[in-house]
Amino acid sequence: MEHSAVGKLQGGFNVVSGAWPLVHMRSFEAVTGAKTDKWLVRTVSGLLITIGAAQLRAAGTPGGADQARLLGIGTAATLAAIDLTYVAKGRISKIYLVDAAVELLLVRSWLRAT
Repeated sequence: MEHSAVGKLQGGFNVVSGAWPLVHMRSFEAVTGAKTDKWLVRTVSGLLITIGAAQLRAAGTPGGADQARLLGIGTAATLAAIDLTYVAKGRISKIYLVDAAVELLLVRSWLRAT
């Protein structure tokens, strides 16, 4: 897969997953568990939308793929580490293991991209 394709894939995923709790917090909590600090969920949502939009914009431009890659690997590795750490501690739902798997697949995709 090319860098631009990975950037567009992850950018879209970040925008959609970031928008979900902003659009419908109730369904987000039904899947991921109740949240005490909704302000923090909204903050992370905004950051994911911003990162995703930057990836979508950069992915198809000369030199932009490097920026999309840097954002992509850093974001995915951070989210996977948080998911794995806090599922293991019992602080967040095991459904976050699905997100960790997706994030690790994105890291792998970036590392294998041509």
